[in-house]
Amino acid sequence: MTDQTVDVAIVGSGFAGLGAAVTLAEAGRTDVVILEKGSSVGGTWRDNTYPGCACDVQSHLYSFSFAPNPDWTRTFARQPEIRAYLESVVDRYDLRGKLRFGREVTAMEWDGARWAVTTADGSVVHARAVVWGTGPLHLPSTPEIEGVEEFRGTVFHSSRWDHDHDLRGRRVAVIGTGASAIQFVPHIQREVASLTLFQRTAPWVLPKPDRPIPALVRALYRRIPLAQRIQRSLVYARNEMLVGGFLKPARMKVIEAFARLHLDRTFADRPDLKAKLTPDFTIGCKRILMSNDYYSALKQPNVDVVTDGITRVTPTGVVTADGVEHEVDTIIFGTGFRVGESLRDVAVTGRDGVKLADEWADGPQAHLGTTVAGFPNLFLMIGPNTGLGHSSMVFMIESQTRFILDALALLDAHGATAIDTRRDRQDAFNAEVQRRLQGSVWNSGGCKSWYLDAHGNNRTVWPGYTFDYRRRLRKVHRADHELVS
Repeated sequence: MTDQTVDVAIVGSGFAGLGAAVTLAEAGRTDVVILEKGSSVGGTWRDNTYPGCACDVQSHLYSFSFAPNPDWTRTFARQPEIRAYLESVVDRYDLRGKLRFGREVTAMEWDGARWAVTTADGSVVHARAVVWGTGPLHLPSTPEIEGVEEFRGTVFHSSRWDHDHDLRGRRVAVIGTGASAIQFVPHIQREVASLTLFQRTAPWVLPKPDRPIPALVRALYRRIPLAQRIQRSLVYARNEMLVGGFLKPARMKVIEAFARLHLDRTFADRPDLKAKLTPDFTIGCKRILMSNDYYSALKQPNVDVVTDGITRVTPTGVVTADGVEHEVDTIIFGTGFRVGESLRDVAVTGRDGVKLADEWADGPQAHLGTTVAGFPNLFLMIGPNTGLGHSSMVFMIESQTRFILDALALLDAHGATAIDTRRDRQDAFNAEVQRRLQGSVWNSGGCKSWYLDAHGNNRTVWPGYTFDYRRRLRKVHRADHELVS
């Protein structure tokens, strides 16, 4: 590989990376390269191919506003359709020539004028600006359990699904009950001999209002695009109504009552199972899950829900704290991702030799979740405190791409080399965010979740409405940054 010099290097080709690439291209900024570690685009929607994989945000909102898809076949799109949509965006906006596959970024260093972006193959891309668009859901989180390496069966994480391993007739252990597990458990339950679900914390589960979108409606959207835009706006407005509950947990009682009714109706004949599956925290503290078949799958005779903690794995099974060994021949981890660690394995060096790893030793922080003091012309997509519990991350991504475009225009207008965030403004922003999160359901709902870091700080969630976030990123405020000549 030969070195390359470009204006902007984008890392990642999921929604964030592609959204940034399209926005830049539409503004006439075509000197761009997209570095992708995989062999195709799609990000988390390429990596996650487990049975039943689908989105929990409505299709019309979980897509780019500039690239509506009138042909979504369901209210909540499934993985193959979402991945195909992203491929269509690449073709629609002629991005193929900008993509560089198999180029995993291992290091980035600011030389005073440009970023030197080193990839695993040893090549270097020199870029005036870097857009980090890998997202938070691409590094699997696998718990360290004694004896796993001695297990004689098959082990894999849900995001690295082993499709060559036939589950028919198998005795399967599923460890974890997060968003992925509640999707794949009902699918594999139908074919396995037995399924033992190891649950540390019961999640709140609501029915999923998912249904096919009739062909006639899809035809209407194709013929009258305004109709689809109206539908998108209605979905967006309805989702935003949930924010008040997340910020004032007492308001979540109505939703929690509905979730309890769902439990009562489903497990009226199984009080023992209902007790195991009833959460002990306020709904919304952990991610609210939606499914129409998860609970019914757990009632089947070949399923056992185990709530005792796992102590170790033997060559033939999983041992829990009560001393029981649950014999299985397959272990599937449904334990989610290392959220907030997308840059952990990348050596990022900013101004004056400052290491990002040192800056984030106590947890990741950024200004508006997008820029980091001391790291000029580095723009994070879906950075710290931009996560949502109610709406579409694509909306947040489009807000950030507008900010990035404005920042680059500011550089050009002033003939500056770089834009760097003022540390005092970044500190003030993060203090505000943490203050607003204090009374939220995520911080005070009585659960332990991936929203909180090891120090108990919420470095994940945006504490408010998404339209407020977009307003704050509509343009770069000069007072928050300095221009470097």
